[in-house]
Amino acid sequence: MRLAAVMVAVCCLVGAARADDAMPDSLTGAKGDPARGRAIVANRQVGLCLLCHSGPFPEERFQGNLAPDLKGAGSRLSEGQLRLKIVDPSRVNPATIMPAYHRTEGLARVAPAFRGKPVLSPEQIEDVVAYLTTLRD
Repeated sequence: MRLAAVMVAVCCLVGAARADDAMPDSLTGAKGDPARGRAIVANRQVGLCLLCHSGPFPEERFQGNLAPDLKGAGSRLSEGQLRLKIVDPSRVNPATIMPAYHRTEGLARVAPAFRGKPVLSPEQIEDVVAYLTTLRD
């Protein structure tokens, strides 16, 4: 009985410790479009994801190897975890090299023309999240 109580307490603590690892609510109040999300991820002028990540993009010759492969991202992370990692990855890992695609405050080395502007719009964030959740393999 005492072991069971300890196990429940540990599980509750682990759950509480992970409460800040996700952003469960959509930035737009709606689901994104996976096809548009795939286009953003693969586009080297918009998402820039393939500079660091690789993934299921056979048409793209050069893909990154600095960050985790995007293949299976939807199996490894929840929708809310994916959203947070795109919006502000430093909230999950303060030492990350991944840029914040929607945070605008507290950033260093931002060109004057881009200060106060997110890299991706809320709609684009939701499209990317919708696409990444489809990557289950």
